[in-house]
Amino acid sequence: MYKGLKIEPPFFEIGPKAFMYGERMLKLARAADKASAKYDVRIILTPQYTDIQMLAQATKHLLIFAQHMDPLPIGRGLGSVLPEAVKAAGAVGVMLNHAEKPMATGDLRKAIKRADEVGLVSIVCADSMEEAAAIAHFSPNIIVAEPTELIGTGQTSDKQYVIETTSAIKRVNPEIQVLPAAGIKNGADVYKMIKAGAEATGTTSGIMKAEDPEAMMEEMIRAAREAWNEVHGK
Repeated sequence: MYKGLKIEPPFFEIGPKAFMYGERMLKLARAADKASAKYDVRIILTPQYTDIQMLAQATKHLLIFAQHMDPLPIGRGLGSVLPEAVKAAGAVGVMLNHAEKPMATGDLRKAIKRADEVGLVSIVCADSMEEAAAIAHFSPNIIVAEPTELIGTGQTSDKQYVIETTSAIKRVNPEIQVLPAAGIKNGADVYKMIKAGAEATGTTSGIMKAEDPEAMMEEMIRAAREAWNEVHGK
């Protein structure tokens, strides 16, 4: 587990996937940067690889993560994503094993180790409680507890799922942070997730498909802060 960067909760992950890139991505990133400072909520942004350097240089508060990387060393590997290159571009972390970019168990273990070696925070996706507990043995920094069947549906995980998944992961390694997600469509969903005991949550469709992505993003970040303050008495 990479020890160099501890992301203080509450935090929020925005996953553009392939919905946004270039100047449109920059516009949202700048708005998110302001919202992060305004509400004191850390925001992880996972843009296209080609936007990492631009966004890292244009923002002060965002945590820029790569959408994926391969567990290869410097050298051969045409078409692969090199960990050192991700780091050099300005990313502080990497997402691994998303439902749209699944990894074999052996490759996932190696990729988490490579992230640790080069100084990247690892955020790893798990589509079930059982997979989340298994991945916890690899000691990533963050596990996204995201049932695949709920991704993009607008239907969120219930409170019991949040509690049980978080507990299962923490029993294996209490240092791992847990980000329950899937189906987050508005501020009310974010509020509900944080009130259920989550340290973080995130979305793709909720922001990317909103009529006004910047307004929806701010609504969600504000809800995360409000719920966290209510739960923790701040």
